[in-house]
Amino acid sequence: MTGKWRRVALSDVVDLISGGTPKTSVLDYWGGNIPWLSVADFNDGYRWVSTGEKTITELGLSESATTILNQGDIIISARGTVGVVAQLAKPMAFNQSCYGIRGKHGLTETDFVYYALKNAIAEMKRVAHGGVFDTITRDTFRIIEIDLPPISDQCAIAHILGTLDDKVELNRQMNETLDAMVRALFKSWFVDFDPVRAKAEGRWKRGQSLPGLPANLYDLITYRFVNSELGEIPEGWRVGTLSDVASHLHRSVQPEQIAPGTPYIALEHMPKLCIALSEWGTSDGLESNKFVFKRGEILFGKLRPYFHKVGIAPIDGVCSTDIVVVAPKSLSLFGFVLGHVSSVEFVEYTNACSTGTKMPRTSWSDMARYDLTLPPEPLALAFSSLVFPSVERIIACIQESRTLAALRDALLPRLISGELRVRDTEHIVRKAAI
Repeated sequence: MTGKWRRVALSDVVDLISGGTPKTSVLDYWGGNIPWLSVADFNDGYRWVSTGEKTITELGLSESATTILNQGDIIISARGTVGVVAQLAKPMAFNQSCYGIRGKHGLTETDFVYYALKNAIAEMKRVAHGGVFDTITRDTFRIIEIDLPPISDQCAIAHILGTLDDKVELNRQMNETLDAMVRALFKSWFVDFDPVRAKAEGRWKRGQSLPGLPANLYDLITYRFVNSELGEIPEGWRVGTLSDVASHLHRSVQPEQIAPGTPYIALEHMPKLCIALSEWGTSDGLESNKFVFKRGEILFGKLRPYFHKVGIAPIDGVCSTDIVVVAPKSLSLFGFVLGHVSSVEFVEYTNACSTGTKMPRTSWSDMARYDLTLPPEPLALAFSSLVFPSVERIIACIQESRTLAALRDALLPRLISGELRVRDTEHIVRKAAI
């Protein structure tokens, strides 16, 4: 590094901004066009947060202590799950359990502060104090010190680390796109029966390809509907249940039978409404029996099913017994089973069947009874053949992102402390992020 570094208290080089919550009893404060963040919205390990589960109105903003942070500002959780950090992809408001942070003009670059905070989280958690919950207060920022380089070096460090995070973000966006494509194609084929309707109405002709309908599938699609107990279904299809096409793989294993370092997925690792499972821990320290899963099998969170935690296992490992391991009865049915089990309709069905008031949960016996219309096997195979490349790409993005994140985490403390020079890492980062 060039220039002089100095040791400073965080509170001396950043602006701290407090949040707030509009009264929940006043409906006019909620449901507007201003995103309003809580830690649940950015506790996903990614650098950028772009959406919030809740929104507020201009009136809610003006009548409460909440504040709108600028694009690029930092948000950090200060209570409960302390020390979760993200940056805002667009202006958003936030609650009182978080602080907004931005660099002081001419003194600190906010992007650099983000990485300095990431590096200081362990120390911040150590000094956090409270009764039942740990808490980060304004005093915490006075206690925590960082090494502050000149602005030019701050920008260079943030650029190096940001290059890796940018690639991780691109992979996340790619997975969201692939996820949406798989869901849309499934709905078109097996819920709305669009191929059948297109053929019946003469909009799809032999030798012609339409979006999501390759020409070679023409002879696999009927053009007639017949009546059934589920309403009109395509001719040649039949009514069945999930148990006709999928199985629950109940492979129980005790902690002493699990190899050290085995990947472990619990409900907290599973994102909502996303089949890409990018996070997992290890089996070290587990004390109760778990279920074995294999790469490519479908994991369904049965506890509080309304959270919609369903995804494809990207690796072999073990999972919580609050997760149902589902597999198609034949490889040709993979896409069909995945589409149903990850659908909003199926999750709503399992939620309606779930038992328990405070912690409702479903069971495989309930899941297995789910009614569906079964296509001819050649059509199911054709769909799976279209889905497989997207699933493999999702898994590849997950693995690449974990590699990039590991490199970022290895470089972060050494760059932030000045131990490692930016120029000594540029070629490594450039090669990794291509």
